Amino acid sequence: MAVVHLKPAWVLHGADGEHFEPKLFGLLAAIRDSGRLTAAAKAVGLSYRHAWGLLAKWAAILGSDLVAMEQGKGTSLTRLGERLLWVEQRTQASLFPQLENIAAELNAEIRRSRSAHASIVRVHASHGYAIERLPALLHAHAQAEIALRYVGSVEALASLARGTCDLAGFHVPIGALAAPFWEQYARWIRPRQQRVIRMVRRRQGLIVASGNPLRIRSLDDLARPRIRFVNRQAGSGTRVLFDTLLAARGIDPRAIRGYDTAEITHAAVATAVASGAAHAGLGVEPAARAYKLDFIPVVEERYLLACRLSALATAPVQSIVALLRGSAFRRAIETVPGYRIDHPGKVATFAELFPDAFEARRARRCDHAQSPA
Repeated sequence: MAVVHLKPAWVLHGADGEHFEPKLFGLLAAIRDSGRLTAAAKAVGLSYRHAWGLLAKWAAILGSDLVAMEQGKGTSLTRLGERLLWVEQRTQASLFPQLENIAAELNAEIRRSRSAHASIVRVHASHGYAIERLPALLHAHAQAEIALRYVGSVEALASLARGTCDLAGFHVPIGALAAPFWEQYARWIRPRQQRVIRMVRRRQGLIVASGNPLRIRSLDDLARPRIRFVNRQAGSGTRVLFDTLLAARGIDPRAIRGYDTAEITHAAVATAVASGAAHAGLGVEPAARAYKLDFIPVVEERYLLACRLSALATAPVQSIVALLRGSAFRRAIETVPGYRIDHPGKVATFAELFPDAFEARRARRCDHAQSPA
């Protein structure tokens, strides 16, 4: 079955209403990365003549060259070319979750209209480079399909508790930070009625400019007056993680310039750093590598799926569990920087997976019960 994908389009409002060809931006990115028009054209599947013609066409329309060619130095982007590419990448990174959410709803409706018995699993999840691969893998290797909606980790768990989704994707740091981290999730967790399906481990860290010119080494450096930080939106797992890390180190968020500047994806954080709009942001490693930025690991965390215990026995969820346990998922994760599989498909209780966090919760409840009125 065909799948709908939504992507933003650029239209130049002139006499002819010219549309920017998508391959133009791919060509500009390849030129920036390779420094050679021949190699760039090959990378995007164009002939050298077609690539040169595409660049010449848009240079004529915009009234300025997009690339500069120098004898013995290859091809580089002009300031206009760099700016066009940056705006395209930032647009894609910022709009990706909203467009994916709308497309998921439309695809689910199309499947329902074709078959009243279609197995569609509603997944609300924090964005990640593992969960992003799940719809295509399920479509190719399993009987079930998912309607994937990107939300923050807190909202994903809240959706599961309310019954508005079947699976909730969220992430939690490994180690001592897990217990204070759970305070943000606790009201939505139903330990007896819910289970956790394991997926991957991944690294979160500071995304900084290539070469790290400002010598940012740790979270403490973010409080330096010169440093501009870009944050994630409130309710996202990464924002919860950042606040937990700051509290553990005794760093006042008000000391961080840009703490209230928020982006909604890891890729958008990376584009802000790549453009110079920010000097650092907290995010996952694939986002940094995609924009050729430096990455300073800070914490390892688990990315997990939560579901109701009763849903585990259903055929669609069993299909997802089987996919996670199989070789196709393993191969998909092997190529993702900073990610590694973590007993994917294994089902556990919250208490089994996070004993320290739940012991801390029980201790607080006991203290509260024993305190005088």
